[in-house]
Parts: sequence; structure tokens; C-alpha cells
Amino acid sequence: MKDQGELSQLLNKDFELDGTLTEEELRNKLIHAFSWMLDNDISKMMQILYRADVDEERLKSLLISSSHLPSAEVIADEYLNRQRRKIETRKMYST
Repeated sequence: MKDQGELSQLLNKDFELDGTLTEEELRNKLIHAFSWMLDNDISKMMQILYRADVDEERLKSLLISSSHLPSAEVIADEYLNRQRRKIETRKMYST
């Protein structure tokens, strides 16, 4: 559960989220946020993805290969995966 706390801290840099959210609730909130940004503020979304160091080419590839899914869902999942990889990398180098 420590990882969930670290994940919440990382996500709170870009989103105001309740720290008590379950993984599924967190994912749903991010999908909703990215959906709104796709429709209303694409530059904000791009800034968030850039700061999180989401690989642009990988994201493009995922969006193409997952065309049956909503784009916001694919983006949210990749954003979450990138933040999880950051946590794992930090753990690896902190011990």
C-alpha cells in the first residue's frame, strides 16, 4: 500500500485527487480528466504528459493499436504506467 501513497503523491503534482481513492477510482478520475482535456485543453494535457515523461512515440503507437478504446482511457493508463515505473526505478536505486 506504500506504493499507492507514492503514486498518489506523484499524481497530486498534476491533479487534485483524494488520497483515499482505490486504484479503480483513481483510474476513472484520470480517464475523466484526460477526456475533458482532450476536448477543452489539449495544451494542458500535453504539459502533464511531458512533465510525467510519457514517451510520445509509445503513446502514439498505443493509441493506434487500441483504437477500439477511448483515447482518454489509453492516455490515462499510459500515464499511470509511467508513474508506476518511476516509483519502481526510485526503489531500485534507493536501496
